[in-house]
Amino acid sequence: MVRRLLFVHGAGGFVDDAELAHGLAGALRLDLRMPELSDTAMGFEDWAEPVRQHLDRLGPADSVIAHSFGASILVRVLAERRRDRPVRAALLAMPDWTPRGWDVADYAFTEPEPETDLTLVHCRDDDVVPISHLALNSKALPSATVVEFRTGGHQFDGMIDAVAAEIRKHGNYR
Repeated sequence: MVRRLLFVHGAGGFVDDAELAHGLAGALRLDLRMPELSDTAMGFEDWAEPVRQHLDRLGPADSVIAHSFGASILVRVLAERRRDRPVRAALLAMPDWTPRGWDVADYAFTEPEPETDLTLVHCRDDDVVPISHLALNSKALPSATVVEFRTGGHQFDGMIDAVAAEIRKHGNYR
């Protein structure tokens, strides 16, 4: 059976996130699926509906990783209802949209935690989503595993193997 990776890219990040997505898929030995989401229609539902459709097509051995804005959408979709799949998901460089973060109510995660096991991953030198968002998200998602890297920036430059190792350690990405 071919195991797939659903990668939910960041806002306007289909091209920018491609190297990260392909690198992680290769390091985790998964077949990449990265749907191109709109970079003009940016409402929650504009992204949530296609994410729901892709989640509904996951197989039992498939995995999910989301980056930045895509992680914000994924966590809210996972919290909407109990899902059998994915069992685990990794959220990379996820912004906090509550008033303590970037204060955009349409994207803010205020629901109870999803039942999905989550891993939050962030780099201290991220110049797009400040590292302070990791602490805010870990408070909103207290059951999540938190992984922090000193370097790598927003795109986890030079950190693919380290990120993959942490994701593998905390998930079903074997």
